[in-house]
Amino acid sequence: MSVWDAKTWQTYKRLLGYTRRFRTAGLIAVLGMIIDPACLSLFTSLLKTLVDKIFVEKDPYTIFWMPIWIIAIFGVRGIASYATDYGIAYVGRNVVQAIRIDVFASYLRLPATFFAKEPSGQQISRITYTSEQVASASADSLKVAITEGLTVVGMLCVMLYWSAYLAMALLVLVPCVVVIVTVISRRYRKISKRIQGNMGTVTSAVEEAVAANREVRIYGGQAREGDRFGEIAERQRRLNLKVSATSAASSATIQTVGAVALATLVFLGSRPGVIETITPGIFTAVLTAMGGMLPSLKRLAGIQASLQKGVTAAEDLFEIIDTPAEIDTGTEDLVRTRGDIRFENIHLVYERNNHVALRGVDLVCKPGTVTALVGRSGSGKSSLVSLLPRFYQPSEGRILVDGRDYSQYTLPSLRRQIAWVGQNVVLFDDTVAANIAYGEMADASEEDIVAAAKAANAMEFIDRLPEGLQTQIGQGGNSLSGGQRQRIAIARAILKNAPILVLDEATSALDTESERLIQDALTRLMRDRTTLVIAHRLSTIEHADQIAVMDQGRVVELGTHRELLDIGGRYSALHRMQFHEQAAS
Repeated sequence: MSVWDAKTWQTYKRLLGYTRRFRTAGLIAVLGMIIDPACLSLFTSLLKTLVDKIFVEKDPYTIFWMPIWIIAIFGVRGIASYATDYGIAYVGRNVVQAIRIDVFASYLRLPATFFAKEPSGQQISRITYTSEQVASASADSLKVAITEGLTVVGMLCVMLYWSAYLAMALLVLVPCVVVIVTVISRRYRKISKRIQGNMGTVTSAVEEAVAANREVRIYGGQAREGDRFGEIAERQRRLNLKVSATSAASSATIQTVGAVALATLVFLGSRPGVIETITPGIFTAVLTAMGGMLPSLKRLAGIQASLQKGVTAAEDLFEIIDTPAEIDTGTEDLVRTRGDIRFENIHLVYERNNHVALRGVDLVCKPGTVTALVGRSGSGKSSLVSLLPRFYQPSEGRILVDGRDYSQYTLPSLRRQIAWVGQNVVLFDDTVAANIAYGEMADASEEDIVAAAKAANAMEFIDRLPEGLQTQIGQGGNSLSGGQRQRIAIARAILKNAPILVLDEATSALDTESERLIQDALTRLMRDRTTLVIAHRLSTIEHADQIAVMDQGRVVELGTHRELLDIGGRYSALHRMQFHEQAAS
């Protein structure tokens, strides 16, 4: 099968489609690409006149005008070269930016299942590394292909114009170049796919080691992480050396074949009966034309590396761009829910590993009530609440909101009804105010932001920050303590004022004093809202309207705190265990 099969051509045509957005700069660059080799070919053709008229015939007219012609030709060529280089750089940078934006936009709309299947390092690598490769295919390689291709055509025309007989030396050169380009194209494509995948592994290894820097130091994992990264880097080094070796081999082969072609040209030009008819000027022009053709042929063969890298990268990026967004079959906008939530026979199987997370959960959460989910890790608590904003779809069963299947509601309108505070707080590299008034709440007034922060007991530390609400908190809020980050996340949920509230270990990062104050704030917040609370600390959910004890994806006990203690089942055992632990401490 040809390296440039139908799929490859389709990918390349789609990639070039991005350049149409910048067609003015592209047209100027293409014009420069045409003028540049035309000037070089014209100068090569003038060598016949230069040698014969100046050095053989001593023609005074040619002696006067030739330097002026040379300056004019190379002056025009210089302008064309500048227009080409700048135009191509402009198009290439803009194409990379456009594709990066499209890929990032795809990340924002892809379903949660996509991010569960692939390491985050691979996803980051697409934006940082893979997208850079398309510039080579969409712009740089195009420049080489047009400029050097026209140079070859121009030099061929010079050779045929002055001596078709001597041009027969090309019969040695052209077939060999075609074979070389075909062979190295296949090799480049194979290696490029492996480099592309390995770069994601490099990014993942660095990301993991940096994120877990404390664990690496505590458990003495420096040697292991160093060896692991060394193996990945070594694999990348070998792959890149294979590209370099292939490029060097193709360049050396073309150079050798070119030398044979030049020798053939000299042989043909020195035959008896021919040498008498060819002037020094003709031979010089033809020889220079063939010599000028060789670097262009080498560069044309060399672009296969960047071209194949670019096309391979584009295939990966277009695959992400074409991945369907998360399914939204809803047609009805949910303005403001009453908060009546019903889980009916809910099953959930994760596609990535066929893990059965939920096995027939039935649960009713009445409007304005607090439902607590307790149970050991892996019992299905987080899986159940993650179905509510439709991060995942139930494998079986249905969820009703206000008496209707929640899949009838559009995703944006459904998610507007939910405020979420997770155990792992997510903050952005922005100001405190921007993190509280995030997303659709960005237009909130400062008074509302302050009120939310006060309700979350966050203003007491925000006031001490250098610029108050306008203080930059760093990536992930790394300039704040765990408890402070948690309170900003709670303030965000308070500001949203959604009728449904999900608290996934929302007070886990707080000290005892802060927890008490936050619990008061959450008690006020939960009033007249339907709240689902995941809690390991049972003391925080004693006043819940109902407590669902989960185990192995099922609700095994359901009732109030007092009712479950009276039953003497699993909840009672958990409560006794925590009570004894607290008493012992």
